[in-house]
Amino acid sequence: MARTFFEVKEVKEVKMEDRLSQMSEKAIQFRDSRDWRQFHDPKNLAEAISIEAGELLENFLWIKNPDKSYDLDSRKLENVKEEIADIMIYLMYLCDGLNIDLPQAVKDKIEINEKKYPIEKAKGNSKKYKELK
Repeated sequence: MARTFFEVKEVKEVKMEDRLSQMSEKAIQFRDSRDWRQFHDPKNLAEAISIEAGELLENFLWIKNPDKSYDLDSRKLENVKEEIADIMIYLMYLCDGLNIDLPQAVKDKIEINEKKYPIEKAKGNSKKYKELK
């Protein structure tokens, strides 16, 4: 029996959540085996995320044409991957410390944004939700 689009989408979401859970467990195991939890309070983790985001942004500094930001050389692309991973790891630590279910938080935020940015008002428009008419 063929699956509907929504059933296939659900299977993919479960797999993504499983992968996220596995990554989180691995990262937490890495941190805890080194006794680093003591340094990972929410304030320091939020700062670390911000710092790593700045390091990610640095890879795109001085690119004049935004379209060129898709064409990074292999060294820069590897650095972008590492910075994204650092951000994700710190984000998982923060969620762990604050007992936040990240996949659920993302789903909830998408639902909020769907209400703030209805397709008929927001499609093709970069305005903030308060400016949409």
